[in-house]
Amino acid sequence: MSSLILSRSAADSADTAYSHAPSTLDSAIARAKVRLLGLQREDGYWVFELEADCTIPSEYILFMNYMDEIDEGLQAKIANFLRTRQIADGSYPLYTGGAGDISCTIKAYYALKMAGDSRHAAHMIKAREWIHPRGGAARGNVFTRILLAMFEQLPWRATPLIPVEIMLLPRWFPFHLDKISYWSRTVIVPLSILCTYRVKARNPYKIGIAELFVTPPEKEKNYFSHVKTPLGKAILALDRIGRMLEPLIPCYVRRKATVKARDWFMARLNGYDGLGGIFTAIVNSYEAMDYLGLPVDHEQRRIARAALDRLLVVKDEWAYCQPCVSPVWDTGLAVLALQEVDRRERDPRTRLALKSARRWLAGKQLKDEPGDWQHRRPNLPGGGWAFQFGNSYYPDVDDTAVVAYALDQAGNPDFAENVRRAGAWIAGMQSRNGGYGAFDADNTHHYLNHVPFADHGALIDPPTADVSGRCIMLLGKLIDRHPEYQAVIKKCINYLRSEQELDGCWFGRWGTNYIYGTWSVLTGFEAAGVAKHDPAIRKAVTWLKAKQRGDGGWGEDNFSYQNSKYRGEYGGSTAFHTAIALLGLLSAGEADSPEVAGGVNYLLKTQQADGLWTDESFNAPGFPTVFYLKYHGYDKYFPIWALARYRNEQL
Repeated sequence: MSSLILSRSAADSADTAYSHAPSTLDSAIARAKVRLLGLQREDGYWVFELEADCTIPSEYILFMNYMDEIDEGLQAKIANFLRTRQIADGSYPLYTGGAGDISCTIKAYYALKMAGDSRHAAHMIKAREWIHPRGGAARGNVFTRILLAMFEQLPWRATPLIPVEIMLLPRWFPFHLDKISYWSRTVIVPLSILCTYRVKARNPYKIGIAELFVTPPEKEKNYFSHVKTPLGKAILALDRIGRMLEPLIPCYVRRKATVKARDWFMARLNGYDGLGGIFTAIVNSYEAMDYLGLPVDHEQRRIARAALDRLLVVKDEWAYCQPCVSPVWDTGLAVLALQEVDRRERDPRTRLALKSARRWLAGKQLKDEPGDWQHRRPNLPGGGWAFQFGNSYYPDVDDTAVVAYALDQAGNPDFAENVRRAGAWIAGMQSRNGGYGAFDADNTHHYLNHVPFADHGALIDPPTADVSGRCIMLLGKLIDRHPEYQAVIKKCINYLRSEQELDGCWFGRWGTNYIYGTWSVLTGFEAAGVAKHDPAIRKAVTWLKAKQRGDGGWGEDNFSYQNSKYRGEYGGSTAFHTAIALLGLLSAGEADSPEVAGGVNYLLKTQQADGLWTDESFNAPGFPTVFYLKYHGYDKYFPIWALARYRNEQL
């Protein structure tokens, strides 16, 4: 098929004159393939930038000043980056096109002041004038207030009690490390040391932000005014009682708890990838090591510092810090895209690249390593993959499903054991309700999201539709060889049916948002053999088609996490959302529909001269409503995947 032939109905459905499409389907795929292959690293993997809002780069500047380990040149470059991200009203948003966020704006302001910007500069005045009417710096979230307490900008009573003695709590206690998510564990354990001992930042230039407070911080009485629910207020009362009783804790108990916390995070330092592979946990562990007396040249401290620097993206004029890196995820998805291309082309260069990528992925599988997931599944053999280059304690079922699917699709017997172990591990990680969380099974203690520390609403890792869809995508592919997975798949399908929204879509926890969730479930249903005429699939198809925009594409705003009325809607179309909407519709048997033709033409006419696509929007939540991400690879491998699958469906 050398060109795309459109029906009149397809053109009408997209309200666009597609006769002027800039490229044929074949040449569009060929150009995109060349560019994607050119981005592969020498060792066989792909890794693209993973950008967050200005919170992380601001915290990097604050970290350097906390430790008095300031790289002036780097600090100046990060400050340049921050200045470019301020929006017209003076605030800093959580994602491109979003509204200002008070915590992000407070941190950016403080970081810029640390970098030498005068409080009298126009951009600083605008930020301050935006912060004040919203209650000032006292209204920052918990993480912001803890940071400000360390810099002695507000009293410790403005923060929740995080005593290191949590390390000694029994498993039956309402709060226990095993009951919270992996990211919460890795952040909280070293942080509990810093908070318990009220550790102070070095802050060599003694820079403060008193001007951001409406009420002097020592007189402020409403630091926890955000706690509204009866359960939240009850837990807050217990927090205050605990604060009063804290002086009664025997010294030997505190010492014992501190040692246990130290041993816990030191065992999980994770080499040059850092604790948990995530910025905040790495910073907390480094600062805790400093407080506990490990010298600067101590090997583990030195490696932890290097892990932070590996998150930096440094250009000639600006720099920023990533929250983590995504090589396994990027590589798994790029391989799936190129394997779809190769189904038709059988190009030697593509095959060589795929061979290298699959070997790299196979070498990253975690088999017999210790992991926190084993607390819930102690007798389950390992077989997962982590998201980062290395994160042995924390494989996740989402990456595992994608990678194992790609390896199995290759048809190479060398990967049979990798795939077998992955399938068995995923089957064993199913939660009681039939769904899958990302990193743990049955991590569903929802009351913990009401503790004062959890104002981000993401202290746990419950099952979600998008991850569950990916899991049955793999297990469905393996069912002929492993009929024992049939009961697991059936239970997961029942869970997914219960999670479907009334209008037919599914929520997307790890990608924006309902379009992502719906694509994830439809691909899972296809692999699991759910009939195309199934009512759940038909409702999802109707919803996707209804959300197609006039230009033939799809788009979705992160605001849909705050108000579900806006699900599947955006101010414009994006290559990423169009691609996953197409993949979802193709999984549902809609290859010949005019909506699919319109979406394909949107991708053809928006492809750039270099063969790729560029989306400005952030396309995933770290934590819905409070922290968002932009995967820079999503607009590079998803469109070619969608176009290649469409072409293959026409054969």
